[in-house]
Amino acid sequence: MARSKFIGVDNMSLQNIDQDSELIPLLTPEDEKEMNDEELPETLPILPLRNTVLFPGVVIPITAGRDKSIHLIKDANNGAKVIGVVSQKDEAVENPEIKDINTLGTVARILRVLQMPDGNTTVIIQGKKRFEIAEVLTEKPYMTATVREASETRPDESGAEFTTIIDSVKELALQIIKDNPNIPSEAAFAIKNIQSNSFLINFVCSNLNLPVSDKQELLELPDLQERALATLKHLNTELQKLELRNELHSKVRSDMDQQQREYFLHQQMKTIQEELGGLSYDEEIDEMEARAKEKKWSEKVAEHFEKELAKLQRMNPQVAEYSIQRNYLDLILELPWGEYSEDLFDLKRAERILDRDHYGLEDVKERIIEYLAVLKLRQDMKSPILCLYGPPGVGKTSLGKSVAEALGREYVRMSLGGLRDEAEIRGHRKTYIGAMPGRILQNIKKAGTSNPVFVLDEIDKLSSSYQGDPSSAMLEVLDPEQNTDFHDNFLELGYDLSKVMFIATANNLGNIQPALLDRMEIIKVTGYTIEEKVEIAKRHLLPKQLGEHGLKSKDLKIGKRQMEKIVEGYTRESGVRGLEKKIAKMVRYAAKNIATETAYDPKVSLDDVESILGPPRMERDKYENNDVAGVVTGLAWTSVGGDILFIESILSKGKGNLNITGNLGQVMKESATIAMEYIKSNAEELGIDPEVFGKYNVHIHVPEGATPKDGPSAGVTMLTSLVSLFTQRKVKKSLAMTGEITLRGKVLPVGGIKEKILAAKRARIKEIILCEDNRRDILEIKADYLKGLTFHYVTDMKEVIDLALTQQKVKNAKKL
Repeated sequence: MARSKFIGVDNMSLQNIDQDSELIPLLTPEDEKEMNDEELPETLPILPLRNTVLFPGVVIPITAGRDKSIHLIKDANNGAKVIGVVSQKDEAVENPEIKDINTLGTVARILRVLQMPDGNTTVIIQGKKRFEIAEVLTEKPYMTATVREASETRPDESGAEFTTIIDSVKELALQIIKDNPNIPSEAAFAIKNIQSNSFLINFVCSNLNLPVSDKQELLELPDLQERALATLKHLNTELQKLELRNELHSKVRSDMDQQQREYFLHQQMKTIQEELGGLSYDEEIDEMEARAKEKKWSEKVAEHFEKELAKLQRMNPQVAEYSIQRNYLDLILELPWGEYSEDLFDLKRAERILDRDHYGLEDVKERIIEYLAVLKLRQDMKSPILCLYGPPGVGKTSLGKSVAEALGREYVRMSLGGLRDEAEIRGHRKTYIGAMPGRILQNIKKAGTSNPVFVLDEIDKLSSSYQGDPSSAMLEVLDPEQNTDFHDNFLELGYDLSKVMFIATANNLGNIQPALLDRMEIIKVTGYTIEEKVEIAKRHLLPKQLGEHGLKSKDLKIGKRQMEKIVEGYTRESGVRGLEKKIAKMVRYAAKNIATETAYDPKVSLDDVESILGPPRMERDKYENNDVAGVVTGLAWTSVGGDILFIESILSKGKGNLNITGNLGQVMKESATIAMEYIKSNAEELGIDPEVFGKYNVHIHVPEGATPKDGPSAGVTMLTSLVSLFTQRKVKKSLAMTGEITLRGKVLPVGGIKEKILAAKRARIKEIILCEDNRRDILEIKADYLKGLTFHYVTDMKEVIDLALTQQKVKNAKKL
């Protein structure tokens, strides 16, 4: 039995039974007969109760908080003082309608109305007889309805069976009151002195520790003997729980050490969980076993899981290791063992997706289509480890999303920039505080399949520290021969990563550990030409920025010439991130005018570009110094793409010293020294008086000294600059060169040819001098990129000088 509490209408205050003895009227059989003989009114005002059920004969206080309830009580108290009381199906409903209440309730008489200090109205009512709602008449200002009496079957009260049931009900109720210290002794006095059997049953039903729905079921039972049997069943259940609880109390009271105390608290918590409807300890174990039966894992994993689950069952839930063990089992259950998404082998569709999302990048698209084709034929293939290598902003990372969509796989991205803890890859031992699996398995769990497209972003940014070397930990992840049984320290089981398609991205291969680089297939993603940037801006960047700023395509239109001006005048990069920022500024200009209702022309002109973005910052005359001897344009590769650089040489009277400035690295300084020595040894052949080397100092400078420069590609440029200086012959206009030299004057091949050619096109170079061995690099480049360029392939420095220098000396040439 519950501790005789009477719950008010609107979840308001609670009144204890022992606080007001008038709430327990000891009805005599004569009183009950008189109450049953009262005639039922044809219509009644209906008062819905949120969280209690009124039984005939029982007196309860209720606290009214709703306006309708207060209005009803006031009118009824001034009138016949008879109302119909029903319980709500859902106590959360604030303004219940007929569908929200039970149609069977109890006629009640208002005994007393009290105005409480907090402003609420408390009314004491007594149940009379059961009724059923026939038809709702009104709902405002409160509900009224026509009612009919609910028939009730009464057994022969002198019969042996009914008498036995009543005696059992009394006995169990008194036993519960005795064993439960929370129930006042007045309740036992009341039960002993109740003379009416039907009132005894209703009184016990009203005070049972049951939900409203169960009490409503008891009220709706038309047979009094059935209601008595149901009441007896609930009393038995409650007495058993009470005995178990008291037994646990007595056990822990005898000799309670720390572990026994924790066990007792767990039992209490388990009971609370069951009462609240949560999962108990046993239910958690059962749920894990049910989930394990659905997993597609191997016998080895199944055996390991059963062993760890048995360990959890033996563990006290209050010890710290319990939560660790449960989290460990949850991870095993949440990993997608043997679950694979079905690959889509529609190669035409894959090509369309790749072309839709990325303009250019033909080599990358071709490699992905090749992979799909082989996978389609074999149906089983270890996924290759692709590494997209190129400058920032060319679409390496976003390419992973397109690959995932083309394959029909889940997409996962993991940023490796600045990662220096090996445990981020392999996970921690689960015995450590705060242990968790590595990010590889965490992302696999998040993907929900064992074959997602997994983008390892910025793999060249991995760093080492005293916490380990993540690059070495990545070897097991990216080695197709090892990752079939990838070992995570937290999981302690091998997990198959061979079906995962890993795509790594990097800006600089030199920063990647050689062993890790060897396990990946390098695909170069070079920069874009001006034409490609214009197309990318029109197809992707402009629509994207319009959408992000809440504009439509009609609100801003940028033509091809205007877009070319933005590309050439305001960006100097291999990728398109800077270009996107400039386009965003153009879009913000349109958005501001629309928001302020200022008139503007949606079609952008060339003048509009300059007024919005300011004067072009990237345009400069690359050939303004061509009339000066010793100035040569070279081609360079940087981590953000190709670029051009100038090499300047000048003579001053002295003793033949060589000075080199421009923040150059060791390789470039050595190239300058080699060029100088070659000229000295071949002075007569080059038309230079050998005596000048002892009379003049030579100074070589590469402008933009704040930028560090190094690499084996400036030898021919430096040598040409020095020959131009000593002979005072001009360098041809619109010409650039790249290559390294030897002391014998041989020209050596260099790398980064495509990036250098793109830089040359951006600078409007017309002729390029390359080593003969670089011819194969040119053949790999699309013909569209080579339009307007003339290539000269050389093997010796004499060829370079003949091609680069004119016979005409510069104006005001020095006499050496």
